[in-house]
Amino acid sequence: MTGYVSSIQSLGAVDGPGVRCVVFMQGCPLRCKCCHNPETWEFEKGVQYTPEELFSKIHRYKNYFGKEGGVTVSGGEPLMQPQFVKELFELCRQAGISTCLDTSGCVLSNSVKELLKVCDIVLLDYKMTNDEDYKSFSGMEKSRVDEFLSYLQSINKRTWLRQVIVPGINDNTENAQKLLSVKEKHPCVEKIEPLPFHNTCITKYEQLGLSFPLKDTPNADKNDVKNLFEKAEKIF
Repeated sequence: MTGYVSSIQSLGAVDGPGVRCVVFMQGCPLRCKCCHNPETWEFEKGVQYTPEELFSKIHRYKNYFGKEGGVTVSGGEPLMQPQFVKELFELCRQAGISTCLDTSGCVLSNSVKELLKVCDIVLLDYKMTNDEDYKSFSGMEKSRVDEFLSYLQSINKRTWLRQVIVPGINDNTENAQKLLSVKEKHPCVEKIEPLPFHNTCITKYEQLGLSFPLKDTPNADKNDVKNLFEKAEKIF
């Protein structure tokens, strides 16, 4: 078995707990307006690895992971290659390396359910909090991510909810409160991780001959995002 990998970030600190090796898988069915990795969209591009070959690269960094760190598989959308990721995670577990899955939750097949059995933490990208915005922003129905989250709750899988906070779109108290409500209804969710929008990906789009949908949107201020959610929590 081989999988298609777009890139590997040796040591990252923003994709799950601790210091982590982040693997960006190739291929994604969504077209989110704020996507920062357009180079991962097309399927069957990137570099092919067997699970063993990719694991050998990850294992080199094990001494840097500490108690909290490990490997995070992102994308693209890793659920497009669930059997490959499952085999990789099995190898990591055998070596005592923590595993995180960064996903949109767009697929809930039997293969995905098998993958979730060997995943320690799911970083679930909950892109919007209402149906219309979810569809227009990502091309995916909100009901699919809700179904995925319900399944994570049913198996009591450790979950972090992540959402990119975009100025003028979802940087408001109503959205923050709805996200807090989603967390309250799903005890498997340990935390909400709001991610301030930034447009540093514009160069990638230009190199690919694409137009970044949010090129005229200002970057979000991390302190404003932090204050927004602190305010929402007080009045929730």
